[in-house]
Amino acid sequence: MARIIEVHSAHDRFMPPHFIWADFKDVVADLTSSKLPVDLEWFRPHFEFRFQRTGTLTVGDIELELRQALEPWHVLGEEASGSGTARYVDSSLERLQVRVTGMTGTRHAVTCNGRTLPMTPTGTQGEAMAGVCYRAWQPPMYLHPLIPIDAPLAFDIIDTWIGRSAGGCRYHVSHPGGRSHEVRPVNAYEAEGRRLARFEVTSHTAGPMAVSPAIGNPDYPLTLDLRRTH
Repeated sequence: MARIIEVHSAHDRFMPPHFIWADFKDVVADLTSSKLPVDLEWFRPHFEFRFQRTGTLTVGDIELELRQALEPWHVLGEEASGSGTARYVDSSLERLQVRVTGMTGTRHAVTCNGRTLPMTPTGTQGEAMAGVCYRAWQPPMYLHPLIPIDAPLAFDIIDTWIGRSAGGCRYHVSHPGGRSHEVRPVNAYEAEGRRLARFEVTSHTAGPMAVSPAIGNPDYPLTLDLRRTH
């Protein structure tokens, strides 16, 4: 039982980039204490490349940042294919890290597709984060085929004092118009343009909004899994 709890904790805590970077800082600090000339900033480009910043939303003094996170993919069982036997990988799941700074106590809450995120303090005053696990697309072979796609993801910063969204954004997994890119980007600028087009800062939920308490999962307390209804 202890090993199962440890695996769940690692799967939940060390998927978002915030805790991965914090753990890596401890490794570098241990190396420098042993008189090894290692600088943490040497690895900043690697971190930014692997955990790309998807977009940033600023509402008054509050800043919401979306960043790619890790998501393990399950290897499925053997199935017959046209050329023999194949083992497909369930690549339908993705994960984002939501990091918010500048929130005022319990006045503000963050929702994703109408569900409250389990925001967890990071140790820095006014800063909290949460992970969002969601179904990005439906490949030919994947687990739980009756669970639909969750994208696009609509995020709202809710002011609970007035019961409305103070601002929001939307993240698209692919082309926001539903099209498919038939060719690869010709250079890094085109690739960056495609990524920027998938993030909208003008979208938020209009009208009164009642914020329900975040439904916590004891196995994954830092993550909102949109596939689960409770």
